[in-house]
Amino acid sequence: MRWSRMLTLVDAHCEGEIGRVVTGGAPILRGATMLERMAYLNAGPDSPGDRLRRFLVFEPRGMAHQTVNLMQPPCDPSADAAFIVLQADRAHAMSGSNAICVTTVLLETGMVPMIEPETMVRLDTPAGLVVARATCRDGRCVRVALEMPASFALALDRTVDVEGVGPVQLDLAFGGVFYALVDVASLGRRIEPAHLRDLVEIGSRVLPAAEAALAPVHPTMPALSGISYTMFCGADEQGWRTCTIVNPGRADRSPCGTGSSARLAALHARGGVRVGETILSRSIIGSRFDVSVAAETAVGEVKAIIPRIEGSGWIHGTAQLGLDPTDPFPHGFALPDIWGPGLPAAAQLR
Repeated sequence: MRWSRMLTLVDAHCEGEIGRVVTGGAPILRGATMLERMAYLNAGPDSPGDRLRRFLVFEPRGMAHQTVNLMQPPCDPSADAAFIVLQADRAHAMSGSNAICVTTVLLETGMVPMIEPETMVRLDTPAGLVVARATCRDGRCVRVALEMPASFALALDRTVDVEGVGPVQLDLAFGGVFYALVDVASLGRRIEPAHLRDLVEIGSRVLPAAEAALAPVHPTMPALSGISYTMFCGADEQGWRTCTIVNPGRADRSPCGTGSSARLAALHARGGVRVGETILSRSIIGSRFDVSVAAETAVGEVKAIIPRIEGSGWIHGTAQLGLDPTDPFPHGFALPDIWGPGLPAAAQLR
C-alpha cells in the first residue's frame, strides 16, 4: 500500500445525522480567521481547498448522507478547537448537529480533557464562537448543550415564485447560516418519510428562488452571505417537526441545530417565544433537540437571540482515508442518481 495522502477520521452521528470528524492529517488552511479559512475551501473548482473537500466528501471515499468536519487550530485564542463543515456543495459556516459530533469526539478521544459531570468546550467556527456544555458520565459525553451564534430574522412572510411549485411564503432567518423557512402545511405536505421525496424536490427548488429574490448578507460579517438550506417547519401536539433539505438533494436526519436556531429567531421576532422557554424539536426520523432562547441580543441594528440547542452524539467508528497515486479519481466524483439532480455538473466525474 503506497499512499500520497492519509487522513484519520472518527465517525459519529448526532440524533441520526452523520458527522465525520477529521482528527489527523489535515493541512492547516490559509487564513487568519475561520471565515478566511472557509473562503479558502470555497475558492472555486479545482482550487486546493475545493479538491480537499471533494476528496473527503465525494465517492468513493465519501457518501451522500454525511457531513465531514475539518478540524483546525483555533484562530480565536479563547477557543479549545475549531472546525469547518464540509458538504457536497461547499464548506458551510456552522452546523449544530456537527458541533455536537465534534464535541463528543473531542471529549471521548481525549483530544480535550473530559471533566465530569460537565465539560465546557469552546469551538471556533466561521460563524463565530460556539460554547458547548457537555454532560459527562463514566467517560462518556452523554449530552451537549450548545450556545449558538447570535440568530435573527431578516424577513418574515415573504412570497417567492418557485419554478414548478408556484408562490411559496417563507421566512428568511440566520441561525449560524441563512435559511429559507417554509411552513410544510402550506404546501399540503407533512414531515414524515412518506412525503420526503416530495420535500426534497420542492426544497431544492425553493432554495435558488429564495436566494435570487432575497440574497441575504450578514449585517456585521458580510462574508457570510447567501442561503444555505431550505427548512420545512411543522408542529404537532409534542412540539416542532423539522426537515432541512441539504444540497444537492437529501434530508438532514437530525432536527437541525442551525435551522432550529433560525426558526427560533423567526418565532421570537413574532413575539411567540420567551427567554428560557423550551421547545421540543423533532426530525423526520423522530430524533430530538431541546431548543430554547438563552438570551436576547442584537447583531448590528438587528434584534437577535442566543439560541440554546441540546442533543446527543455517538461515536460509531474510525477510519483512515488514503490516496493511491494511481487512483483515477483523486478528488472523488458524484452522480445525480445518489447525490440528487441539483448537483453542479462541475462536481461530476472529476
